[in-house]
Amino acid sequence: MGGEGKVYTLAEVSQHNNAKDCWLIIEGKVYDVTEFLEDHPGGDEVLLSATGKDASDDFEDVGHSSSARAMMDEFYVGDVDTSTIPTKTKYTPPKQPHYERDKTSDFIIKLLQFLVPLLILGLAFGVRFYTKSPA
Repeated sequence: MGGEGKVYTLAEVSQHNNAKDCWLIIEGKVYDVTEFLEDHPGGDEVLLSATGKDASDDFEDVGHSSSARAMMDEFYVGDVDTSTIPTKTKYTPPKQPHYERDKTSDFIIKLLQFLVPLLILGLAFGVRFYTKSPA
């Protein structure tokens, strides 16, 4: 295409976001995929939803074939100024307060884990002993 070597900002590429004019940013390069919308195996909605942002992750997640990657060359119009693309921030969970386990409740739980089965066993033995009919 005629735009080889041109550098676009994210704002410029974002203006091409409809079925009559659709540009994508993939791995720092700008592609005019308008003519490919009808032929795209995933449908045109997939491509249209990737406009206005860096679609590299979306492209990689699908796992395109080498022939699909080679086909991209015919849609190349230029590069994107990466300084105009917002950086992704990594999620950092908030600090949690340190939890101190209660030693008393631990002791009670362990005691109950020992005593409850003994109580059930004793109850079963008592029922068996008192309901046993004399022979």
